[in-house]
Amino acid sequence: MAQSAGFTENDLRALSGERSFARGLGYVDAVTAVEVGDGWVTATVHGGDAYAVELSFGASLDGECDCPYGREGNFCKHLVALGLTVLARPDLPQLRARAQERAHQLEEWLAVLSRDELLALVHEQVAFDQQLRRRLEVRASAAGGDLPEARVRIAELLDPAPFARYGYVEYEDAQGYAEQALQAAAVITTLVSGGRAADAIGLAGEAMCLLSGVQDGIDDSDGHLARIGAALAAAHLQACRAARPDPARMARWLLEHALGDPDHLTGIDPLDYADVLGDRGLATLRDLAVAAWRDKPAGWAEKHVLHQLAAAVGDVDMVIAVHAADLAPDGSTHLAIARHLDAADRPGQALRWAQDGLTATLTHPPHAAAVDSALIDYLCARYTQTGRLPDVVALRREDFVARRNLETYRRLRDAAQSAGCWPAERSAALARLRADAEQHEHGWYGEPVLIDALLDDEDTDAAWQAARELGAHDRQWHSLADQSRATRPAHALEVYLRLAEPLRQQTGNRAYEELTSLLLAIGDCHRHLGSEDDFTTYLTTLRTGLKRRRNLMLLLDQHGL
Repeated sequence: MAQSAGFTENDLRALSGERSFARGLGYVDAVTAVEVGDGWVTATVHGGDAYAVELSFGASLDGECDCPYGREGNFCKHLVALGLTVLARPDLPQLRARAQERAHQLEEWLAVLSRDELLALVHEQVAFDQQLRRRLEVRASAAGGDLPEARVRIAELLDPAPFARYGYVEYEDAQGYAEQALQAAAVITTLVSGGRAADAIGLAGEAMCLLSGVQDGIDDSDGHLARIGAALAAAHLQACRAARPDPARMARWLLEHALGDPDHLTGIDPLDYADVLGDRGLATLRDLAVAAWRDKPAGWAEKHVLHQLAAAVGDVDMVIAVHAADLAPDGSTHLAIARHLDAADRPGQALRWAQDGLTATLTHPPHAAAVDSALIDYLCARYTQTGRLPDVVALRREDFVARRNLETYRRLRDAAQSAGCWPAERSAALARLRADAEQHEHGWYGEPVLIDALLDDEDTDAAWQAARELGAHDRQWHSLADQSRATRPAHALEVYLRLAEPLRQQTGNRAYEELTSLLLAIGDCHRHLGSEDDFTTYLTTLRTGLKRRRNLMLLLDQHGL
């Protein structure tokens, strides 16, 4: 059945994640009102409420659900349940075939209807579907070519007032507003098809301004405003291609829009208008962009537009000039320049820029700890290509000294092993980490990085000794026990028992899963020690004390505990 659906359980798992997939398994019996089409299926899934769910499995697997989690764009448990229901249906190919046949029959029937019959059908649907009526009314007013009326209609469609409670469009009303506002783009495209493309250009620009002005009064958590903006932008581009406005004037408008749209509601890319602008318009756009950037070289929008234009025509030197005018203190801008030069087959200049970025960062506060790690990776890769392994080690050592975390330790180890000098580098690195631990300079979670480094080296004996001398985080004790369960079962057992004790007082599936994992490890330690009876006694006592926790008991049963 997976083949006939075009997707598998693994596809559902990949889209939803393990947690939602596991929860979706429990909702399969809650799926009702399944309707199968050609490449889609809809249903109602009953949970805390009855949710409308639609799964699309044409070219790719996708879906929508109106539950709170689904409305945020996530592939939720209800979609998983519907997907599993689809996969379990043996009659899916037949249902899809029937859907295709129904669609074909509809097309054939509509094709032979007379004009009067089609009009009667439309009138019937308009009387039944108010949203359809509104959409057709909008298009009808635009088709009449009455520009003032079209302007009024666009303003009404983009006005959020009818959806606002207490002057603000709440989350649950934002979708309704978006469905109305999207019709503003339909007004513009109808004007274009009616031969009023030049007028449509101006109306599209006005509509974008209106949309920008209402955004602060709408909860746009689901990104509806961007959809509206994209529809208006597409209508504007369509109008420009039909009307062919003056290239210089168009270039000026595009630049002003790009610099004045900080929220990027429309997503307009001036290069999309290349066919409208032509060579003369593109030249004007570039000159205007250069002038705007020179007036404000640190402006993000100014840099972005000029960078786009320079990259589009392959003007690497202009791209570099834009970056070089506002160099980031961590060397990331130097790295961006180096990569552009690499792409232009100028590796020598690329390396010099990257090295200058490192030097600039090291000679100014806060020094090496602030260097972009990607810049260090870039330089190490370049040095490795040319056999400069000692330079790689020196750079990795410098980075480790500045940051002293597990990742920089690993990278130093890899470089030093390649260069054949790891024993000496390791001794010095561990000495630094030990000094940090003694001075209580720990990692992100308050644990000695020394313990992580020794564990990563699989130097278990040294890790145990350091943990006892300097202390360790529970996560590190757990890793120590896991790594040495077979060789130090008594020590590992002591750790597991201590970690399990507070979990006996906690409730919730996550705590139960952690406790079950520890119990399995405790049992393994007892097997290594030959004290299985002691484990049986411990487990019996634990189950007796926690027998009211049904989910825990079920989990223990599943694992044979």
